[in-house]
Amino acid sequence: MDTSAPAWTGRFRARRAGRGSVTEGAARAGLAARGVIYLLVGALALQIAFGDTNAQADRGGALAEVSQKPFGAVLLWALGIGLAGMALWRLSEALFGSVGQDGRSARKRLLATVRFAFYVFAASSVLSFVASGNRSGGGSSDQQSRDATARAMEIPAGRWLVGAAGIAIVVAGGWVGVRAVLRKYHAELRPGRMSHRTLQLVDVTGVVGGAARGLVFAVAGVFAVRAAIDYEPDRAKGLDDTLRTFADTPLGPWLLVCVAAGLVMFGAFSFAMARWRRI
Repeated sequence: MDTSAPAWTGRFRARRAGRGSVTEGAARAGLAARGVIYLLVGALALQIAFGDTNAQADRGGALAEVSQKPFGAVLLWALGIGLAGMALWRLSEALFGSVGQDGRSARKRLLATVRFAFYVFAASSVLSFVASGNRSGGGSSDQQSRDATARAMEIPAGRWLVGAAGIAIVVAGGWVGVRAVLRKYHAELRPGRMSHRTLQLVDVTGVVGGAARGLVFAVAGVFAVRAAIDYEPDRAKGLDDTLRTFADTPLGPWLLVCVAAGLVMFGAFSFAMARWRRI
């Protein structure tokens, strides 16, 4: 009797299960790391709204905040490794597909590739910050946005590229916000492991947090479009300047308070996804 085929099949399944467990652990660590960063950014934005801090309400400001805490370096390494895990998970989705009926579609794979690139950048910026002794986080998000916009405008048709990128960010922000309001994330959860009360709490954080996150993205995209139209790179804004803009509206700092609270909720939602998301 030839037993080589069953043996080979067993080894293949074992390797696939091992790869799946590694990817799942990386994904959950990444979602938790994302939650920490959004909690910190939201908390910093709340402090800005009440005039209690001059810190930057972006990833760099969040890293600086963590670095000042006891065992800050350890926490920063954990955040960087967690974000690297998120990048690994998105790479796995781009290569092998994600959960869901259309998980292997070209659209989902392309989206996973974009997310992979984003989290590679995020992880590298965190790890470079802690490796350099908390002296180099890549600069503020505002300066990065202005520099990137200025470099883009120097190339042929750069103004159009900046405008197109801004429109894409606006659309992405709207897509994020609409999906959150429609609770599209339900398809990614494991409701059988959640009580009805828990799902209600997750919905509060997911809807409010996702809407706030989408709004911030959309407004940042509007500033990029404006920079392209006016041909002024300095009009582009990063996360910190975008959040501060909310305080300059007729509603005053209270709009920023609402948006900041929403970002805090998105941080909590990320923790819920780390616990109950299907990977």
